[in-house]
Amino acid sequence: MKTIDELIAQGVGGKRVFVRADLNVPLDGDASAAERNITDDGRIRAAVPTIRKLAENGARVVVASHLGRPKGAPDPQFSLAPVAKRLGELLGLDVTFATDTVGDSAKSAVEATGEGGVTLLENLRFNPGETSKDDAERAAFADELAALADLYVGDGFGAVHRKHASVYDLPARLPHAAGGLIATEVGVLKKLTEDVKRPYAVVLGGAKVSDKLGVIEHLLQKADRILIGGGMAYTFLKAQGHEVGGSLLQEDQIPAVKGYLEQAEKLGVEFVLPVDVLAAESFPDLKTKAPADPAAVPVSAIPAGLMGLDIGPETRKLYASKLADAATVFWNGPMGVFEHPDYAEGTRAVAQGLLDSGSFNVVGGGDSAAAVRLLGFDENAFGHISTGGGASLEYLEGKTLPGLAALEDS
Repeated sequence: MKTIDELIAQGVGGKRVFVRADLNVPLDGDASAAERNITDDGRIRAAVPTIRKLAENGARVVVASHLGRPKGAPDPQFSLAPVAKRLGELLGLDVTFATDTVGDSAKSAVEATGEGGVTLLENLRFNPGETSKDDAERAAFADELAALADLYVGDGFGAVHRKHASVYDLPARLPHAAGGLIATEVGVLKKLTEDVKRPYAVVLGGAKVSDKLGVIEHLLQKADRILIGGGMAYTFLKAQGHEVGGSLLQEDQIPAVKGYLEQAEKLGVEFVLPVDVLAAESFPDLKTKAPADPAAVPVSAIPAGLMGLDIGPETRKLYASKLADAATVFWNGPMGVFEHPDYAEGTRAVAQGLLDSGSFNVVGGGDSAAAVRLLGFDENAFGHISTGGGASLEYLEGKTLPGLAALEDS
């Protein structure tokens, strides 16, 4: 695929360059509040280098993104207005914010954007054409977006697994190239799939095992060991015959999980599950962060009235030992309810294990990336922190990502 440097070498001065970024950041505060706060600006910071490079070379930059999952109509709680403010702070520029995507505000804002200027459009998903499964409706919206620009740069890695108008259809309508972030993300993921340095350890967590079935099946052919934590671990423990109390459980996935455990044994892939967990009677209050009273219990004796909310102290030690000699590590998904300090130590132990191993390590976006920042780790100490958890998983499953396919057609 053509790179942004090649595009710049051909000349972008004075041209309108549409940058499809991923600025889908978490916001706190009430939706009706005049000002909402960004709680994790990692994705905005990741988008800055490409935007800055284009602006410094005289482009008239038009940035677009989605935020959350509005239902095809304007919704104040999903406005990108707070993002425009933060993007301007990071760029050191006044970023113009258009209050619509392809309407009068967008058209006038783009028209007024001078060389080296930056305009951010309102949430793309406020228009039903962005996410439509109807090819014609999606194409019509892509046509309207294309009218705002001369060139296209795809740099929203967190959205490349979606067949959306701004990701899949728009590149076909304009000369296009991959931004620096996407080039970096793809290069990193190739290191996890091609000529991998071993031992190769994979750590998977998060709530639902069903979200990870495809990647588990694929990684059984690639990894040397797979460590499981988070809510998904309890389905594995149940499949092994353990009672899991009130812990998160997907009963319908137990047959599939048993199959993966059997397949791992046949392939010689080490499957590592928790040996103890932190359990409590109820889910913690994440707003007040009121102290909880968890008990560390072995997985063979989780009481019926308790739910597992983090891996326990013995499991932390076990997982650290399983990461210690790894040459390559991919981690996607927290080990517990890391947002609460009483259930953050399992996730902290895994993050520290990646650093202590000296491995080439990749933090696979989403909650894992948020946890790294929330727990106070130096982001630069990790090999790579991805901006796209879902896109990373689908790439590792061997799926074709529509957004990447569209950029490869240069």
